[in-house]
Amino acid sequence: MQTHGSMPCPCSSFRLRELASMYFTMVAVFLVILVVAMQGMAPNDTHFPYKVPLDPQGLLELSWNVSYPEQAVYFQILIRKFRFGLLFGMSDRGEFENADLAVLWTDGHSSYFGDAWSDAQGQLHMDSQQDYQLLGAQKTPEGLYLLFRRAFSTCDPKDYLIEDGTVHLIYGILENPVHSLRAINISTMYRGLQRVQLLKPDITIPGLPRDVKTMEITTPSIVIPSQETTYWCYIRELPGNFTKHHIIMYEPVITAGNEALVHHMEIFQCTAEFDSIPHYSGQCDSKMKPEQLNYCRHVLAAWAMGAQPFYYPKEAGLAFGGPGSSRYLRLEIHYHNPLIFKGRHDSSGIRLYYTDKLRSHDAGIMELGLVYSPVMAVPPGETAFILTGYCTDKCTQKALPADGIRIFASQLHTHLAGRKVVTVLSRDGRELQVVNADGHYSPHFQEIRMLKELVTVLPGDELITSCTYNTENRSNATVGGFGIMEEMCVNYVHYYPQTQLELCKSTTDPGYVHRYFNTVNRFNDEEVCMCPQVSVPQQFSSIPWNTFNRQMLKSVYNFAPISMHCNKSSAVRFPGQWEKQPLPVITKTLREPKPHCPPTPGPRPAVPMPINLGDFRRG
Repeated sequence: MQTHGSMPCPCSSFRLRELASMYFTMVAVFLVILVVAMQGMAPNDTHFPYKVPLDPQGLLELSWNVSYPEQAVYFQILIRKFRFGLLFGMSDRGEFENADLAVLWTDGHSSYFGDAWSDAQGQLHMDSQQDYQLLGAQKTPEGLYLLFRRAFSTCDPKDYLIEDGTVHLIYGILENPVHSLRAINISTMYRGLQRVQLLKPDITIPGLPRDVKTMEITTPSIVIPSQETTYWCYIRELPGNFTKHHIIMYEPVITAGNEALVHHMEIFQCTAEFDSIPHYSGQCDSKMKPEQLNYCRHVLAAWAMGAQPFYYPKEAGLAFGGPGSSRYLRLEIHYHNPLIFKGRHDSSGIRLYYTDKLRSHDAGIMELGLVYSPVMAVPPGETAFILTGYCTDKCTQKALPADGIRIFASQLHTHLAGRKVVTVLSRDGRELQVVNADGHYSPHFQEIRMLKELVTVLPGDELITSCTYNTENRSNATVGGFGIMEEMCVNYVHYYPQTQLELCKSTTDPGYVHRYFNTVNRFNDEEVCMCPQVSVPQQFSSIPWNTFNRQMLKSVYNFAPISMHCNKSSAVRFPGQWEKQPLPVITKTLREPKPHCPPTPGPRPAVPMPINLGDFRRG
């Protein structure tokens, strides 16, 4: 290659990157091919450590592994009853329109595999850039294993960018042969979606001590109700002499055959103010549920479908038991039963690993984000309305130890309108790093996620949490609150060492919201009732949501002072002036990460790859 003028030649650096990428690819592909070569044997789970059922019937099972050196995901799909093909892919919210797909299909004689995309009408097209790389297919007594690879980022505008956070996976099963990709009608096939965190953190898992103890908090062999959605609550009592212990790890316990029905589970510790809580096993929304269950809110463990066992750092454990700790725990399980199975017995739950040899630090859980207040509202008909909550420098200066705290895990939370959540750490007005972010957040998939690295928060730092909401299908304003049709914006961060600071959240000063109502009343023909007896939600519901009123509300939230809640575990604020506090000033923001585009071997024809499945059809 010739160079012109004094321009430096990029050849060597490009070749080094290309050679490194090829090396890692060849090593990984070689390992996978070794697995595939074992005809008649199922691939080893150690090569694909993450696993989730794709469909409620258990016909499809996905396993995967992540290669950070390659910036790629390796997928393995077990098709237990292969008919005439499979669609598998990713989309923004689990739609089959504008989706990025890997497609396997047969015309009854020959079989093909290809990288495809769907348009806004759901019509499939072969992608001009084939980025789903088929590695092999394997027949076993269990079914057909399909193995393929996909880079995180391909820089193909038709492809999905695989990022940290939630990924909406979609699948479909072809019941009849098709003669071409374009002949596939996605509206007629058995299909669905599954949510996972594909990019699991590449962190070292600490070993467990030899004398570790276990405790299973599981439902007492219940019958899963024959309805699509059930939340089941069960109260478990610890022994009366149970001393202080540290939870150092937990994992799910799923009844065999119910892997596709148990959607997520949580264990809450009840408040210590009750000497006793009635034993209960039943639906969480039942009128027979004891009222005391509403006071069991301190999270000890949380698991969602696709999540791995959760380990605490070797320096810390989550304390439970002993003086000041309630003996009562509440297990809550969300069953997702869209096929309305009847008579399914279940004894699922969570297994806690704990020790009486306490670690150096008690772990703590701190709430960041917005106070549950109707003052924070989202107008109807919005596609991406942002609300932001602050943990200010004044609060961290007051409440954190001189050496700060280390955040190692995070659980993001909104209600049904939430679409994105992000928490950013800032210091001296400069954004330093993202604590946790989910650009494809779903309120139906909430889990505690271990961070890729510890985040150190020092006194005087700020933690800023922003939530993006979609209210396109709502006709009234959505206000903050506890109800499922109200909204929240929360990040539960898990950290050590534990401090007295349990809640560091904000809300816009209520006086400025009342000034907003006054301004709306003055500039609009329709009156907004300002009567003292009218609640804030009622005032929001009477607003005519024109462009002016929407933009003015955004301005209030972006510039008005805030009321800070810098609270101890007793729900009492730390001493100080917390009302009408100025918004934090950010002088330097983080740069948006640019997708890495792997070197491409040049244009490839947009044609499917023939694949030999022999007579392995209609299993």
